[in-house]
Amino acid sequence: MTRIGLIDYGMGNLHSVQRAFERLGCSIAVVSGSAAMESCKALVLPGVGAFDPAMERLESSGLAGAIRQWCSADQPLLGICLGLQLLFEGSDEGQRPGLGLLQGHVAALPRQIGHPIPHMGWERLLPVTPSPLLPAGSDEAWMYFVHSYAAVPAEAACSTAAVQFGDYAITAAVWQGLIGACQFHPEKSSRSGEAMLRRWLAWVELLP
Repeated sequence: MTRIGLIDYGMGNLHSVQRAFERLGCSIAVVSGSAAMESCKALVLPGVGAFDPAMERLESSGLAGAIRQWCSADQPLLGICLGLQLLFEGSDEGQRPGLGLLQGHVAALPRQIGHPIPHMGWERLLPVTPSPLLPAGSDEAWMYFVHSYAAVPAEAACSTAAVQFGDYAITAAVWQGLIGACQFHPEKSSRSGEAMLRRWLAWVELLP
């Protein structure tokens, strides 16, 4: 049974994410410090809320450094919603630097008539670069979004999926090395979300 570390820094929807992974047969360890990571094969960084308070909590708890060290050791991590945004260098939403694990920044969604912000609801993913989250030939996937900001990766190849927001295609999921992340909530996205989490777990299982 895969042991997944669920990072708890006080701003994540831990319960629903934990339940989603447990339904898939995972053993979950709630991680609030580096010592708890030692028994885990992969980490999940969830998040709901604003960028600066999230980074403040990660830094003050020592989790930011532990996450950076984890990823520098080539160990897998999955970010969810705000957890995706925190992986980048910074955000228009705040002043604090992000984890800096992925190059690029997080920008406010463009204001357009008829497209309210926050962007909320079900949207179809647009495949970009194949990855373990969204391999080539994957079935059409509809995911549930709630967000006002979206990542702008420095490298286009980092994007594995986009979503249409009015006149713009914005980042929906990213993948680089052993780091993956999604702006949507797979734990709230019914069968499509469950299928994506299954693919990620199957990929984790194959790692040495």
